[in-house]
Amino acid sequence: MRTSHAFLLIGAALAWAGSARAQAVPDAKTAYEQARATAEANYKAAKARCDLIAGNPHDLCIAEAKAARVRVEEEAEAAYKNTLSAYTQARMRIASANFDRDKVRCAAVTGNDRDVCLEQAKATLVAAQADAKADRKSIEARLDAREDKLAAQYRVAIEKCDAYAGAVKDQCVNAAKTQFGK
Repeated sequence: MRTSHAFLLIGAALAWAGSARAQAVPDAKTAYEQARATAEANYKAAKARCDLIAGNPHDLCIAEAKAARVRVEEEAEAAYKNTLSAYTQARMRIASANFDRDKVRCAAVTGNDRDVCLEQAKATLVAAQADAKADRKSIEARLDAREDKLAAQYRVAIEKCDAYAGAVKDQCVNAAKTQFGK
């Protein structure tokens, strides 16, 4: 579970590191469609295996297969869209699918154990959603800070150019603009 979060965070950070959003290329769309097709095929195969089981283990098997399908599809879609919003939304949907799976798992127990199990499942859901929101805000804050730092460094470079005159000043300003992408 932590590995997926790390994967999503790294992917989100890389997606937003540049100032311009990269356009999805046909290869990305093909990879996305293949991932969805693989997820569906794996789900159908798992569902067929689950049909050999009866009772709550059957329900749990189906819930685990659905959660696995949602994880693969959401990660593929987030990678395809390649936006911070898509990565955050994927993490939220994965957390929800895991919660649904955990609720089915809790149906196997009774009494106070079931209540504890459901509360633990809810706590896990809330924690995963809170982590996704916090990570998004953290990444956005780091990007804003990066932009502010670059703007300040650009202003310093332009100010240094004021010491020159004529063509030398123009070259200095052009070099600063090139360096800071202005």
